[in-house]
Amino acid sequence: MGFEREMLSPAAGGDDLQVEAALRPKRLSEFIGQARVREQLSLVLESALRRQRPPDHVLMSGSPGLGKTTLAMIIAAELNAPLRVTSGPALERAGDLAAILSTLTEGEVLFIDEIHRMARPAEEMLYLAMEDFRVDIVVGKGPGATAIPLDVAPFTLVGATTRAGLLPAPLRDRFGFTAHMDFYEVAELEQVLQRSAGLLGVTLPADGALEIARRSRGTPRIANRLLRRVRDFADVRADGVINREIASAALNLYEVDAEGLDRLDRAVLGALLKNFGGGPVGLSTLAVAVGEEPETVEVVAEPFLVRQGLLARTPRGRVATAAAWIHLGMTPPPDVFGAPDFT
Repeated sequence: MGFEREMLSPAAGGDDLQVEAALRPKRLSEFIGQARVREQLSLVLESALRRQRPPDHVLMSGSPGLGKTTLAMIIAAELNAPLRVTSGPALERAGDLAAILSTLTEGEVLFIDEIHRMARPAEEMLYLAMEDFRVDIVVGKGPGATAIPLDVAPFTLVGATTRAGLLPAPLRDRFGFTAHMDFYEVAELEQVLQRSAGLLGVTLPADGALEIARRSRGTPRIANRLLRRVRDFADVRADGVINREIASAALNLYEVDAEGLDRLDRAVLGALLKNFGGGPVGLSTLAVAVGEEPETVEVVAEPFLVRQGLLARTPRGRVATAAAWIHLGMTPPPDVFGAPDFT
């Protein structure tokens, strides 16, 4: 039965990336969550369609997995325009960007993921292209170098970033519409899961959807990934129906606890409490203690731990809160950050 469901799914025979692509909403009306961003974006797109002009450039910021890439695809679909996709790290030289800009067609949507990681020469070329739809190609070197102006077809740039603070002000100010993507509420994630379950042909009762949503860290991408893993568990070890008991057993097997913490999260908290007495401790030292790169700890684990009130960043280093001690089944010291006062 599980095999039949997979064959009928939109990503039959594909890997996780293909499944993710198949589960993406195709239209703004299908997009769940981010109500304010959806309303604002719908006005921008509707106005552009009525004027028959490309809309203003769009910048979307927020944590990974909240739907920035999906919204970029939806923008192109709503405009009935082609979509060109690239990323900031891929644009190492101005020539890399010029090659893309020079082949854009009128009205095309150019999506640059992780736009804050563009090389400076490409970034400076983008300024002129965004404002005047023109780039200057420099030919030659030294005193004999000449700049040849090249017109670019009017286009819409959609930039996505997980680190909005790293964007230079001149680039950020050239976007006509900026949107910040917030983490999802549990009820919104339940809707995402029910929609994905329908596309995958999975039987997902309400209590099962709630259990997965609670452990999904407020992120649709994580929710869909957990749904696929729970589906595997239900197909192999149960009757394929994902109720609360099956979802809980599966997620416990995959080391995702009731609060959504995974192995890395618990390793960070465990090292902070057991090795360093709750802190403060520097990021590099903490990363060595868990066998990860500092950037992995800072970008992957810390945002969720801070948002859950389990970790605090202080000038002296990382500090575990009383909630972290309690979550790991330990008694917090009386002077720990956030400890309850029983006096």
